[in-house]
Amino acid sequence: MADRTGANGMKPKHSYQPPYTITSAILNLVAGISEAFGRFTVLEDMATSLRLRRVNRIRTIRGSLAIEGNTMSEEQITAIMDGRRVIAPPREIQEVRNAIAAYDRFTQWRPENEANLLEAHRILMAGLIDEIGVYRDGGVGVLADNQVIHMAPSAVRVPELMGDLFRWLADTDAHPLITGSVFHYEFEFIHPFADGNGRMGRLWQTLILTQWNPLFADIPVESMVHEHQAAYYQALQDSTSRTDSAAFIEFMLRMILDAVTTAAPQVAPQVTPQVSRLLVHIRGEMSSEALQNALELQDRKSFRERYLKPAMTDGWIEMTIPDKPNSRLQKYRLTNKGRQWLHQREG
Repeated sequence: MADRTGANGMKPKHSYQPPYTITSAILNLVAGISEAFGRFTVLEDMATSLRLRRVNRIRTIRGSLAIEGNTMSEEQITAIMDGRRVIAPPREIQEVRNAIAAYDRFTQWRPENEANLLEAHRILMAGLIDEIGVYRDGGVGVLADNQVIHMAPSAVRVPELMGDLFRWLADTDAHPLITGSVFHYEFEFIHPFADGNGRMGRLWQTLILTQWNPLFADIPVESMVHEHQAAYYQALQDSTSRTDSAAFIEFMLRMILDAVTTAAPQVAPQVTPQVSRLLVHIRGEMSSEALQNALELQDRKSFRERYLKPAMTDGWIEMTIPDKPNSRLQKYRLTNKGRQWLHQREG
C-alpha cells in the first residue's frame, strides 16, 4: 500500500487511490472471465439449482477455513449443515457454524457499507475471539514459517485507512473484477481485525463480485485459492514489496477464471443429431475417411455437409493441420469444447 500522505505531509480528504497497475495479463483475465460467463447457456438454471448452490457453498466454506488451518472435510461441513453431530475440535465446528451463518446473511449486505463488514466479522468470529465486530486496538503482523512477513499499520490508523478504502470502493468506476481484488489486497494490508482478516477479505471480495453478477455467490473461488495457498501469500508479499497490487490482482483473477470454468454447470449446448453422432465416434485423431467409415456412411458429400462442416463451424472439432486444410495427412480431433460436451453427455 502506498504512502497515504500528500506532498505537504497531509492526506488529501477523500482522495485515496489504491496503487495498482492495469497490466495486459489483468485485461486478458477480465476478458476471459467475462467470456466464460457468456458461454453459460442456462444461467437461470444455475442460479436456481439448489443442489449445485449447496455443493458450491460447502466447497467455499471448506476452502476459506482450510486456508486458516481448519481441517474439517466437506462431508463434515455437510453434516453440520444438516444438523447432524460431528466429532471434531470444538473451535473448528464453531468456525464452520459461523461461516454457514455468515453466508446465510450474505445477500443482505452491501460491499460499500462499513457497518455490514463489522456485522459480518461479528458473525464469522463469534465465540472464537473477544474482539468481534470492532477494529483491533493493538498491533498485528502476518507470519509465515514463524517469520513476520508483514507488519500491519498501527491500530490508531485503522479507522482512517478503512474509511479511505470504503470511500474509494463507493466511488470507483473500475471493473468489479479488479475492484474486488484491489479491496481484498488493501484489506489484508491494513489487517483491521485482531483475527479473521483472511476469511473476511475473501468474503468481501466475493460480495463485491456478487453485486456484479449474482452467480458469484455460488462459485467457490475460495476453494481454488486454498489449492494455491502458497501462491496466494506470495502474491500478497509481491504486491506489498512493489507497492502495487497488480501481482495480487492477476493471481485472484486466475483463481476466479479457474473457479468459473470448473465449478459452474455449463449445460451441454444443443447439437444436431448428425454432429452428435460424429462427436461420439471420434477417437483421438481420425481422417475424414476413417470418420465416414466409423459412421457407416456411403455418401461422402452428405457426410461433409451434414456432419464434418457443422462440427468444424461450431467449434466441436478441429483440424490437426489447420494451415493445410486439403492435406492428404489431414485428420480431425475434438476441441476442448467437444470434449466437454462428450464428458457431460456421458456423465
